[in-house]
Amino acid sequence: METKDTFYMQKALEEAQRAYEQDEIPVGAVVVCGDRIIARGHNLTETLNDVTAHAEMQAITAAANYLGGKYLTECTLYVTLEPCAMCAGAIGWAQVRRLVYGAMDEKKGYHLLAPDALHPKTEVTGGIEADKAEKLLKDFFRKKRLTNNHGTL
Repeated sequence: METKDTFYMQKALEEAQRAYEQDEIPVGAVVVCGDRIIARGHNLTETLNDVTAHAEMQAITAAANYLGGKYLTECTLYVTLEPCAMCAGAIGWAQVRRLVYGAMDEKKGYHLLAPDALHPKTEVTGGIEADKAEKLLKDFFRKKRLTNNHGTL
């Protein structure tokens, strides 16, 4: 039987697929409150020419706007890749109740660079649909390398 975490992570993966299709690094996020998706986001750093336009930042901003307040104390953020230090800081400031991520980021993940950035009460679950998230990322960067090395596909 599919768990809620798997269900919502699949929704985040749909957002990551949207990013992939827009030639953005394929990371997606959804914010869930009361068993309902209240916000979605995916990477838009290339589209917006903004290094802060990560999927988590897009989703946190949309969720805060939806709720009419900056704190997400009753919300769960699902994101396909472990947040970076910047996003972990934002997750901490937003006081997200629960963080669920897919693939670990072994180079830039918050667990390495900012392990104390999250709010102390934030519960964390990692590895949900990690294989699917990793595959999407690897496919994206493989395609980028082919394009960069050979002009076009």
